[in-house]
Amino acid sequence: MPAVTRGFVVCVVAVLPGLLAAAPAAAAAPDPVALGREKFVQCAACHGADGRSTVIPQYPKIGGQSGPYVVNALKAYRDGRRQGSYAAIMAAVAKALSDDDIENLAAYIESLEAVK
Repeated sequence: MPAVTRGFVVCVVAVLPGLLAAAPAAAAAPDPVALGREKFVQCAACHGADGRSTVIPQYPKIGGQSGPYVVNALKAYRDGRRQGSYAAIMAAVAKALSDDDIENLAAYIESLEAVK
């Protein structure tokens, strides 16, 4: 091995452990509650920023609702399996949501203070 190549290898071997130690940690997994908060903007128009809207009394107060319930309800609206007075409105909103969006929304809604 030529002296130049040996010198490079020695340098890399000597420096590499320090570079690896200084490398940033793997990115943390995204926070479902934070991602859900971002998506909740469209929900807030009817359900209120805290999920407890009283602007339109007929719209349900969803703040603090069980996450699994929200997942099931949104998927049922999205897939056309849930009917009722406001199903058409909810179906239009839910159709644009992916399964991940729904899971994140459910996490955020569940994190809101429940209606007392």
